[in-house]
Amino acid sequence: MAKIELYTNRGCGACVNAKRLFDSKKVEYEEKRLGSSRRIDAEFRIRTNGSKTIPQIFINNEWIGGFEELQKYESADELDWRLGLSERPHVPFLTRLFRKMTGKIY
Repeated sequence: MAKIELYTNRGCGACVNAKRLFDSKKVEYEEKRLGSSRRIDAEFRIRTNGSKTIPQIFINNEWIGGFEELQKYESADELDWRLGLSERPHVPFLTRLFRKMTGKIY
């Protein structure tokens, strides 16, 4: 099973949606609420290069991004693989090459 870390804040609709998606897949995640401690706030700034948006999601210590990026992984059928719920999907070479050239990570 994958290690999922989710940086959130109170009153964040995208944070709620990200948690709902993980809950629907029945995977455990560690929620780190910003503003709860200076250590978590400093860790967030360092790990996300000072990102200003939340949520910010890490899967197996790989920075995924926010809820929009999480949805992109889900629509590309790669989220279950990253969560350890399925085998790695077959992605044709040209698709992988196009994604790399356009800077898309999913």
